[in-house]
Amino acid sequence: MCGGDVKSKMIYKSKPTDYLWAFFMRYLILLAMCGTLWADPQLVSVKKISDAAPHSAFTDLVYFKDKWFCTFREGQAHVSPDGAVCVLESADAEKWERAAKLTRADGDLRDPKLSITPDNRLLLTAAIALPKDGGKKEHRTLAWFSEDGHKWSEPKEVGDVNVWLWRVAWHEGKAYGVGYATAGQGLVRLYQSDDGGNFKTLLPTLFDKGDPSEAGLAFDDEHVCYCLLRRDAKGKDGSAMLGTARPPYTQWTWKDLGVRVGGPALLRLADGRFIAAGRFYEPSAHTSVAWLDVKEGKLSEVVKLPSGGDTSYPGLVFREGILRVSYYASHEGKTSIYLATVKVDGRQ
Repeated sequence: MCGGDVKSKMIYKSKPTDYLWAFFMRYLILLAMCGTLWADPQLVSVKKISDAAPHSAFTDLVYFKDKWFCTFREGQAHVSPDGAVCVLESADAEKWERAAKLTRADGDLRDPKLSITPDNRLLLTAAIALPKDGGKKEHRTLAWFSEDGHKWSEPKEVGDVNVWLWRVAWHEGKAYGVGYATAGQGLVRLYQSDDGGNFKTLLPTLFDKGDPSEAGLAFDDEHVCYCLLRRDAKGKDGSAMLGTARPPYTQWTWKDLGVRVGGPALLRLADGRFIAAGRFYEPSAHTSVAWLDVKEGKLSEVVKLPSGGDTSYPGLVFREGILRVSYYASHEGKTSIYLATVKVDGRQ
């Protein structure tokens, strides 16, 4: 018997489990490689949904009781004493109608934000800028509730005077929000609420370097909270920060993202990825959708929305593979409200 025949018999006598194990290992390697490949989000459409006021801006978006609701501020200018909150309603995200308009005779309503309470009501929060002597302004945060987006409760003041509670995120039946100081020392404060109508201070100073302000919050399945925080200081101290904390959210670690972001919104997808959106500044002001890598501390623009000039303050809702983004922009001459539809696939 020759040597080749001996080798052939040795191979033939290998256990079947050896082949199965080799196949399984190759499958795991291929699966791991494929798991790192992500489909690029694609812009499907952009629709202007409101331009009734001289200046329309500062949006948010929710899907509630089988309908879409978009809120924003209407006024004579970016900053003007007549700011009012508008709420639009749509059954299909195509045709929009006015559901409500909230006004206050004593001040400028600004930056309305929508969320859904655990007892299935809409919570709308907004700031009111009250004029004071010497041209100064005092800021307070107001909260309204609604069962249907049409009829709203009387506003209730929440948080602290001159600490603007900018956006609310719900997790495990509790509301969390970051407020930023509008007078005195530049800092942000972390609030918590059981019902959306009564907020307590969870952390008096969440962050206080580089003139911090607006923030978006999101949580993962292990209850870790992530904070995308805007800063407005000049130079490198004006780049956005990523904060991370575990319950009870009183101890935070921070990473500098190295890029400026205005009006940030943050959303975690069911597959664990994080989508952010806001105003980016290079080469000029525009609104973009971005991936946020919370492990590496990296923010990467993936979809630049038609925008420019006075722009940003997006709202984000993800449903059935489609991301809808409300935002405002002035690239067409008049500051208006837009809704973008972005297709976001899972792993390739």
